[in-house]
Amino acid sequence: MKIVGHRGAKGLAPENTIASFEKALEHGVDEIECDVRITKDDVAVLVHDSHLHDASGAELLVRQHTLQELREHRPDLTTLEDALRTVNRKAPVMIELKPHEETQPVVKVITKLLHEGWQPKDFSFVSFDFVILKELQQKLPEIELVVDEMWSGVRASYRARKLGAKRINMFSWWLWSGFVHAMSRNYQLSAFPLNNPQKARRWAKAGLTGVITDYPDKFEKK
Repeated sequence: MKIVGHRGAKGLAPENTIASFEKALEHGVDEIECDVRITKDDVAVLVHDSHLHDASGAELLVRQHTLQELREHRPDLTTLEDALRTVNRKAPVMIELKPHEETQPVVKVITKLLHEGWQPKDFSFVSFDFVILKELQQKLPEIELVVDEMWSGVRASYRARKLGAKRINMFSWWLWSGFVHAMSRNYQLSAFPLNNPQKARRWAKAGLTGVITDYPDKFEKK
């Protein structure tokens, strides 16, 4: 079963940061997932929510501020390129572009790295937004697509079929062994976030392919 670090390793270090990525690598993950949004000056940065919150409680809409402005409030704000160079191909990175974001800044980063000799297998694209996945497929067809879905197996399967995707990530709270077994007949299914090794082992018997976890140390291969 594939172990994927969720937002790096968000249970062990601040999520979507260099420190979080380093923790994920330290615990031997098979892949690392991260969240991407786009700044006002078209830089792909690692942020989950649409707003960035600093230590004082200030709230800034990511798309309305430049990278420099955001870093004045969050010095550890990480760009996608810096995160990828930190990983340096030690594990593939699953790049989740959040809904309604621009795709071109992400495409620019990946294209740059491909020209430097990185391989398509070093990345995958994932999103809850079908339009974004379609755009990314058109711009970088060699990069694997992954469909994100909260609860609907029907919708996930439809989107995966339309995109030719083989992988689906689903919210773990709604999963059960029978559903996992049914979905895994046609797709590589991963659950997020899943931090319970016992449950993961049980679902693995039903066909679960991957665990997207906040605590990769709990799944570390001995």
